[in-house]
Amino acid sequence: MTFLVIAYLGGALTILSPCILPILPFVFARAGQPFLRSTLPLLAGMAATFCAVATLAAVGGSWAISANEYGRFGALALLAVFGVALVSPHVASIITRPVVDLGNRLANAAGKPGSMPAVAGSLTLGIATGLLWAPCAGPILGLVLTGAALKGANLETSLLLAAYAAGAVTSLAVAILVGGRVFTAMKRSLGFSERIRQALGAAVLAGVAVIALGLDTGFLAQISYANTASFEQQVLDRLHTTKAPEVETAAADGAATARSSLPIEGKAPSLDGAVEWLNSQPLTREQLHGKVVLVDFWTYSCINCIRTIPYVRAWAEKYRDQGLVVIGVHAPEFAFEKKIDNVRQAVAGFKIDYPVAIDNDYRIWRAFDNSYWPAHYLIDAKGQIRYHHFGEGDYRQTEEAIQDLLREAGSSASATEPVNPQATGAEAGADIGHIRSGETYIGYRQARNFASNEAIRTDMPRDYSVATPALNEWGLSGSWTVGAEAAALDAADGGITYRFNARDLHLVLGPDAAGKPVRFQVTIDGHPPGEDHGADTDAEGNGAITSTRLYQLVRQSGTVEARTFAIRFLDPGVQAYAFTFG
Repeated sequence: MTFLVIAYLGGALTILSPCILPILPFVFARAGQPFLRSTLPLLAGMAATFCAVATLAAVGGSWAISANEYGRFGALALLAVFGVALVSPHVASIITRPVVDLGNRLANAAGKPGSMPAVAGSLTLGIATGLLWAPCAGPILGLVLTGAALKGANLETSLLLAAYAAGAVTSLAVAILVGGRVFTAMKRSLGFSERIRQALGAAVLAGVAVIALGLDTGFLAQISYANTASFEQQVLDRLHTTKAPEVETAAADGAATARSSLPIEGKAPSLDGAVEWLNSQPLTREQLHGKVVLVDFWTYSCINCIRTIPYVRAWAEKYRDQGLVVIGVHAPEFAFEKKIDNVRQAVAGFKIDYPVAIDNDYRIWRAFDNSYWPAHYLIDAKGQIRYHHFGEGDYRQTEEAIQDLLREAGSSASATEPVNPQATGAEAGADIGHIRSGETYIGYRQARNFASNEAIRTDMPRDYSVATPALNEWGLSGSWTVGAEAAALDAADGGITYRFNARDLHLVLGPDAAGKPVRFQVTIDGHPPGEDHGADTDAEGNGAITSTRLYQLVRQSGTVEARTFAIRFLDPGVQAYAFTFG
């Protein structure tokens, strides 16, 4: 029920996102019409179509993505006719009378009280709008889609997507009701309803153009990423915590201790689901009784997880002798992260010496009812969850909670200044103020903003080419096979181009199955990166892929601005998974 509420609120918040702008003309064109016969069927069709398309995209494979593309073309054509009909029914009928007559019937479908054509016309427009609506994937929608990808097709996935869509149409319904009254007042007082109709038609055509040009998932998406992500994260944090009465606990040795104000969120689940442990023998709840435990859910190619590692590492070292046990739970996102040797290599590379539970079957993940990378849970000496935090940041708050629970458990340590690790490379904190680009997947299952001159051919080799993409668009060049999770380079001298705006650009890459290193060269705006090179390239842009992991390829040293990144692979076989930014 909590996640249904979160999904509903996330949908309701979409009206604040610039990504909603392209479809607003389609929706507000029905303002002033009878709500039950016009507005409600339109919104119902929009919600149902979005829910169906999002479900199929998450679990249905490449055929669902291809089908949705054809559906979008048809929806654009239908709504363009609708817009022309609003602007000038006379001119439109001269161009193509039968089709525009259909548009006029849809535009005026609410004219006959209680008529089925009125409901059917509005429902058709709603379905078309749902096919075109591509809400920005903020933290809440990301949570829903990640759950769908992890758990597959099930009732929970459908309910969460339906709740998200319901939240969106609720806020739109309120906006339409208010807008309808405004339009009615304007018509009555100003007497130019035809001009209002034409203005709405022009807005509809502008919305069609914005979507056809991909601006709804490019420019508008990056604005939304900067403006709404923090607000959504606050909603998640507030709704996830279950408050409980404060209690006075006892130290492990039975002595009276300070009472913590942290609430009890429930009994900590078992850690028995791990398929293997690194740096430790398997740990049980019985062994951990009397200790304060920090459980860190992470996966080794996740940039957000990588940036939290220096803090987790520092807490493990600083508070080890005071009774803190840090346990990393590695829950994979990509298939390559399920390979235990890959995780073992990453643990060594990150200099992690605390225990790591390999949760390839997501049994610990599900036991904690977790949905995030990274996620931190603090467990007190009695085995109760007392604190959680999702995502990056709030390090001081988390460390104060650690100190609080240690004192409650009987530690004599006083409050000290928080750790301040000197992180470098990809582990360094993000430049949040300048991030205008969001995580971008290359595999067709979650690919967006693809800008090559050729459409993606799923699971089959194809030659691609790309010019200079627009902001937050990317494209392939050379011969590639695009799979569900990654794209594989079939011949040497292929590349990837991305127009981005952030200080850091990272790309998750791996060699072929044989593990042969792949050489590459990076350019920024057509030139070697120089001082703007990342930790995994030199000033000339040269580097090599030796294992499957996240590679930092760009770190802008001066003013952060939009740049065109390009990487050319000198050898075949590379696997490219996802871009992230910092």
